[in-house]
Amino acid sequence: MGGNVTFNISYTSFFLLGFPGLKESRSLLILPFLFLYMVILSVNGLIVYTVTTQRSLHQPMYVLISLLLVINICTATTVVPPMLFSFSIHFNHISLACCLVQMFFIYFLLLFDCNILLIMALDRYVAICYPLRYTEIMTNQVLAGMVGVAASRSVGMVAPVVILAARVQFCRSNVIRHFTCEHMALMKLSCGDISLNKSVGLALRVFNRILDLLLLAISYTRIIHAAFRISSGGARSKALHTCGSHLLVIFTVYGSTLSSSIVYRVAPRTASQDVHNLLSALYLLLPCLINPVIYGARTKEIRQHLDPSEKIPSLPLQRDPGS
Repeated sequence: MGGNVTFNISYTSFFLLGFPGLKESRSLLILPFLFLYMVILSVNGLIVYTVTTQRSLHQPMYVLISLLLVINICTATTVVPPMLFSFSIHFNHISLACCLVQMFFIYFLLLFDCNILLIMALDRYVAICYPLRYTEIMTNQVLAGMVGVAASRSVGMVAPVVILAARVQFCRSNVIRHFTCEHMALMKLSCGDISLNKSVGLALRVFNRILDLLLLAISYTRIIHAAFRISSGGARSKALHTCGSHLLVIFTVYGSTLSSSIVYRVAPRTASQDVHNLLSALYLLLPCLINPVIYGARTKEIRQHLDPSEKIPSLPLQRDPGS
């Protein structure tokens, strides 16, 4: 014990305690969340496999859908296995380094997901507003460049939060009353001044959300306006249907995230820790479950490959690969 005194000033390892209010009953959550994880891997993987193997789907919109679903798989894999371990008192130990790595990947993947939605909005904007130049503008090189910028932007937004968290001393407790190393859950264990951490985290989140929602609003306003100017009723309906799928995904992602943020900021004391855990599980895992259902059910070209009973028509024009 004597050799560990200096380490007690700031804990370097922790115990994850998901849904602490359930106490011994927490182990009952293992099977439901394991089943949910298997479903997420299956439905997302099926659509990713379909897009990868079908040459007719090797177009920017479907590639971006596939990338979005790969991010879903990565998010669930980052979150669920540690969650399952957090339900057991024998396997819920995590080092500070691993905790910070998990924090980085959780927020990186969430932001990367949102940035891919921005690219999808830009893709639809070009396809509907400039259909004759679509293949000229949305080349593979342009698409890869935008994905690279999206990844870099995500790293740039997350890195300051994680770096500041690594400099904090944690002396209140070594028990994280959460199933993942979320920023606020870890900061509750800090001792000393963490006002900078809170300010930077809040400023980056608000800036990112406002900017993203503003860009999405501008893009889809222009898209819908251009869609209603299309003379062909079938083409107009096709364009609006495609945008409707994307908007459903956007509402799912941003709605679940905002609900958790509001509870954390507005009712941090009145809401129980189990409520915080549940909201975190919803905003982290609900999009992973719903996104492939939306795209699998509403995107005709993908649905036709998933369901052999549907007749696959001739390939759509490259300039507007709508659904």
